[in-house]
Amino acid sequence: MNTETANKTREVLSKTERITGSEAIIKCLIAEDVDILYGYPGGAIMPVYDELYKFRNKIHHVLTRHEQGAAHAAQGFARISGRVGVAMATSGPGATNLITGIADAQIDSTPLVCITGQVPSHLLGTDAFQETDIIGISTPVTKWNHQVTKASEIPEVLAKAFYIAKSGRPGPVLIDITKDAQFGELDFKYEKCTGVRSYIPTPKTNLESVKAAAKLINAAKKPMIVWGQGVILGEAEEQLKAVIEKTGIPAAWTIMGASAIPTSHPLNIGMVGMHGNYAPNKLTNECDVLIAIGMRFDDRVTGSLDTYAKQAKVIHFEIDPAEVNKNVYADVAVLGNSKDSLTELLPLLNENSHGAWHQEFKDLYAIEFEKVIKDDLHPTKEGLTMGEVLKEINVQSKGDAAIVSDVGQHQMIACRYSEFNKTKSNITSGGLGTMGFALPAAIGAKMAAPEREVVAIIGDGGYQMNIQELGTIFQQKVPVKIVVLNNEFLGMVRQWQQLFFDKRYASTEMTNPDFVTIAKGYHIDGKRVTKREELADAIKEMMASKESYFLEVCVEKEDNVFPMIPSGASVSDIRLS
Repeated sequence: MNTETANKTREVLSKTERITGSEAIIKCLIAEDVDILYGYPGGAIMPVYDELYKFRNKIHHVLTRHEQGAAHAAQGFARISGRVGVAMATSGPGATNLITGIADAQIDSTPLVCITGQVPSHLLGTDAFQETDIIGISTPVTKWNHQVTKASEIPEVLAKAFYIAKSGRPGPVLIDITKDAQFGELDFKYEKCTGVRSYIPTPKTNLESVKAAAKLINAAKKPMIVWGQGVILGEAEEQLKAVIEKTGIPAAWTIMGASAIPTSHPLNIGMVGMHGNYAPNKLTNECDVLIAIGMRFDDRVTGSLDTYAKQAKVIHFEIDPAEVNKNVYADVAVLGNSKDSLTELLPLLNENSHGAWHQEFKDLYAIEFEKVIKDDLHPTKEGLTMGEVLKEINVQSKGDAAIVSDVGQHQMIACRYSEFNKTKSNITSGGLGTMGFALPAAIGAKMAAPEREVVAIIGDGGYQMNIQELGTIFQQKVPVKIVVLNNEFLGMVRQWQQLFFDKRYASTEMTNPDFVTIAKGYHIDGKRVTKREELADAIKEMMASKESYFLEVCVEKEDNVFPMIPSGASVSDIRLS
């Protein structure tokens, strides 16, 4: 929607008019510049869909094949665009099917507004047909939720929903609207929400804390930065880059922080965490100052908290006060938006290079390359590796593609080896680890950024959890590229069974269907690759396609992902084999 059209829309909506609640819902969405909506109709939300039909030239509704697909598609839309993703479903099973995506969005700080229909208010609590207490169910996994029982409440509640979802640390909001509220009438007037009493989304940055942080950083001999998604959400990529280039501090990233700084940047030292790079994990326990920016010290990053960075002074830049001192004690906490905080910090920092300290990272990288990376990217064995598939995708995309990964071994490989030149290029399920995320999330990402190449990297297990969304791709003609790395196992679980359960592969081997034939049933062109000499041409063909494309690559069945920090172990105990 261009600026002139948006202004005219707001002018119309600022006038009071008598309309139904369902029409008010649609007009609220238009006022919030929503132009794509993911959902699935049903009885309790049907009045809204009837109004949506009338406004179909302003809001494009995407009929997913499952409500979970709608939530994940809205997540993909939000993650690549920075806008609020919107999903809609009916009551009962429609609403509960959204919950996995909502929970995923909550832990990964993704701004969503989810609208659910509900039985008429006089039937609430009677176990009516398709009645579920979705407010009670969703309370632990939403940033805010609210049930609307009167049409007059709709404009104010939806305005508040969009404000809360996007402001501060983003997250999902669920609004449950009874059917009588949808049919009821109101004098409609819409005003965007600009604040909520007692809710302070972004703490004001304390300059004394910034000065204390700068003092520690300037005095450090072995400083290290670990950044997370807070840098991307705060749009602080340039500020972070300026800080590390001025100070020469080696900087590592969490999975959710990937792509904030180009992979090729000389001060980008790789990924921390359970399957992260050897050097940044190992040297976390040797740095003297650890600077955490927009990350929450998740257990997959820290390993054993009893041994995590005990020798270091910790500086924590964080927008959410609840995350400070939750897992790791911060000697200095700098609250606020990362862009504002780093802007204040930059002029206080001394120029430096830390050459000897960088050499320690380079030495450990050389060890990792010889023991792990070389075999992943340049294998000598007959079978294909996941790493060489990602390497070829990098060649063909030149590092400009957005990579949407599912959950499992392929996810760790995709995060480790994808080359990212642009921010918001790594879209994955981080905190919840939701199998089935990637296919619908790739749909949302591609629709939000049609100018970008979007490649979904999926395992054969996760792919089959939401494989029905191929129907959405076909109907909507979304030109996503789908790569299934097929090892005929639930690979990550199998790896743990091999390493920690004496190779008892209990319920992890997959007997898979003909994936290419299934794709062609949805009129999606595809190919199956089993040999190394076929790989480059197949990926080239996929990337050259102007339409959706499915590529199945049969990889080694029992390859493992290393390095690896065993669950509950210290980051110093990272294994290379």
